[in-house]
Amino acid sequence: QKFLCSNCHNILKKALQTLCGHRYCSACLTWIVRNNKNAICQKCKEEDPNTLGEESLLAEERAFGDAAINKEISELRVHCVTLGCSWSGIMKDFEEHQSLCEYALIPCHTGCGHVVMRRKLADHLENGCVNNVTVCQQCQCSLASSECQVRTFLSQHFSFYCHSTSPASKDGCCFSEVGCAFRGSKEKIQEHEKSAVGAHMLLLLQHMRQLQGALCPKGFTPRPQLSLKSAGKSISELQIPAGLELSRDAEVDCFPEEESVLQQLVREKVISELENKLHVFENIVAVLNKEVESSNLEILAFRRQSELDQNIIRGLELKIAELHRCLTQKDAGLSSLHKSLLFSEQASYDGIFLWKITEVGRKLQDSVTGRTVSLYSPAFYTAKYGYKVCLRVYLNGDGTGKGTHMSLFFVVMKGDYDALLPWPFRHKVTFMLLDQNNREHIIDAFRPDLTSASFQRPVNDMNVASGCPMFLPLAKLQSPKHAYVREDTLFLKCIIETN
Repeated sequence: QKFLCSNCHNILKKALQTLCGHRYCSACLTWIVRNNKNAICQKCKEEDPNTLGEESLLAEERAFGDAAINKEISELRVHCVTLGCSWSGIMKDFEEHQSLCEYALIPCHTGCGHVVMRRKLADHLENGCVNNVTVCQQCQCSLASSECQVRTFLSQHFSFYCHSTSPASKDGCCFSEVGCAFRGSKEKIQEHEKSAVGAHMLLLLQHMRQLQGALCPKGFTPRPQLSLKSAGKSISELQIPAGLELSRDAEVDCFPEEESVLQQLVREKVISELENKLHVFENIVAVLNKEVESSNLEILAFRRQSELDQNIIRGLELKIAELHRCLTQKDAGLSSLHKSLLFSEQASYDGIFLWKITEVGRKLQDSVTGRTVSLYSPAFYTAKYGYKVCLRVYLNGDGTGKGTHMSLFFVVMKGDYDALLPWPFRHKVTFMLLDQNNREHIIDAFRPDLTSASFQRPVNDMNVASGCPMFLPLAKLQSPKHAYVREDTLFLKCIIETN
């Protein structure tokens, strides 16, 4: 329970502790104060509505950061509740995990309206996102970004691949030269090329293997470059393309020498074409290897930089926490000094105290509704080193005077010099409600009951109040004949006979 906000009942975020000792989220306290004039702590109301006082009033400047509870919360063991995620750790690392959780549902950043798992965003962008398209610069078709990259690569490296200029694009797939048998209209071919990227890559791979097999004898590992001389060693194993092979029934049978020369020329031409294609493939592989190596270096550099950044962030967080702790201590010290200064300004040391109460109408209504039942005056003294006392007023009455009279009581408080004073307290106390026209003051007085606990030496901060529960009828308080309340202000005076 101590980790929960008194307002939202969730885990505290940037916990603030109020003067009454309850805790609120920083944002919750700001919202309450801005939306409620003279807001009262709800926890105080729930615990004991009859003891509400000044300390129960909520204000941002009267609250201070609770560094101890914030530290405890940051070290709580937690786990991610996102379905499928097995992350667990401490609270201070949880916000970082939320921004990285692979199972979290996030909206697609292209604005397509889909919400997908973070781990499946790349697949969505490549295969399912209607907004992630690129116009091909060669055929002006709208393609997925990945397919457009493949087409550009193929058109740069393979002379048989084209878009609109190849005759194959009219009635057959542009991969027909490597084994794809699909044929159809231009629209059907475009759909086929979009959906069959993987199959086309397999056909290219098989074509490369066939070229390698044609150039390299069994058991021979190809070198980066194949010369015509080395290829000639396996010339007898090459297949001469149909149409170029000479018929044995041809007329050249009569000229074996010319036939041998022609066959040799054909073989050399085939070898030259195969060598060119192999060289192209080797260049492609070399480029891809360089790209992979460059990507690996970039990833490694990024990881190292990320680790450095994380260390810097942790160091800054520690410094911020230390500064926050120092600020909290200074705020508490300033609050204490402010209270001491306010007390010094209002304190009286001669047994005579004048109490000015403003906003009487509102405070009377709060007393009727139970929002603020009673008010305590600032403390005052019978002498510089005398008894410490204060007044307590119930504007809507208390006890026998509740609802009909204003009740006024005298409270003996625990003082710094009680050990040197005679007990019980035995001085006469006089109460006065001042008529601001100086005509008819309300006066009442009493002598302490020496057997009452109210006038013994205090054990707690203050004794039980004692005084006049029926000090003034409420009808007389607001009477137009008198000026007990003027400009929403009244004055109470207390005189203690010290002789």
